[in-house]
Amino acid sequence: MNEIEFYKKTSCFTDLGLYKNFAINLPNDIRELCLLQRHQIIHPVAIIRARMDKNAFDEFSKFHGDIAEIPFDRLLFENERFSTALGILAELLRRENIYSYERKIQNKMHLTCREQAILLAAILKAKGISTRVRSGFAPYISSDGILHDHWICERFCDKENRWILTDADCCVENLGFDFADIPCDKFLFGAQSYLKIRDREICDEALEFASVPPTHGLRAALQSLFYDLHSLMNNEIFFWHSPRYIVEKKFDLSQAEFEELDFIANLMLEPSKNFEKICDIWENTPKFRILSGGFN
Repeated sequence: MNEIEFYKKTSCFTDLGLYKNFAINLPNDIRELCLLQRHQIIHPVAIIRARMDKNAFDEFSKFHGDIAEIPFDRLLFENERFSTALGILAELLRRENIYSYERKIQNKMHLTCREQAILLAAILKAKGISTRVRSGFAPYISSDGILHDHWICERFCDKENRWILTDADCCVENLGFDFADIPCDKFLFGAQSYLKIRDREICDEALEFASVPPTHGLRAALQSLFYDLHSLMNNEIFFWHSPRYIVEKKFDLSQAEFEELDFIANLMLEPSKNFEKICDIWENTPKFRILSGGFN
């Protein structure tokens, strides 16, 4: 199986259906594309911070507009209703038939980094660019010393013959590096976080996954490991879902099960080099694909 062609394919989360041509006609410049996308979406945490902190309010207002214009009956987290790129794009255009910097604040969607990542991936795939969503932890999204979960994109550049990390969700912040070409050491992938927890290189309190309630340490790392595995297999699952066998065991696995995950996590450290091996495990280990969560 050809890796580059595989990541040009879409999933139920990244296929844009009849909106594919709309996506093709969006800007080709990756920085302009990310900035434009950021103007369509508000991260729910930004709304919470703006309501609680004067400095955050001023920053929010400068970028998004008057927070008072957000409809009072709008869900703070809309991602549970719009988990696919097709749903996001269709809803954006339903609310206001433009995709521009001029979108009114009341017509922006309240979505997290996962939805930013799958929307960007969907648009790039529509343009014929090999793209995969990645799940992990990003030190640069918070200054509290905790590694918080985060989702970004990894796109393949034919000209440079390499994969490039890109974060549409943090494209206006002063990161100290290029959001469109993030150094690999600035992002902790799911497999890396899992192995570092297993090897006790980082403590449980240093890792947090924003579930409800938040999870920490090994459990958070396991969630990210599986979200990244599914994303590497073009199946960018919603973060309510985890493998059923993990949930049924309440994340308390046997030594043999941990060793099994150690093996695949080590392969995932170099997903391009080990692409065929990861695909083989995916196809032949159904328990990794059978999910629990929500109504399942």
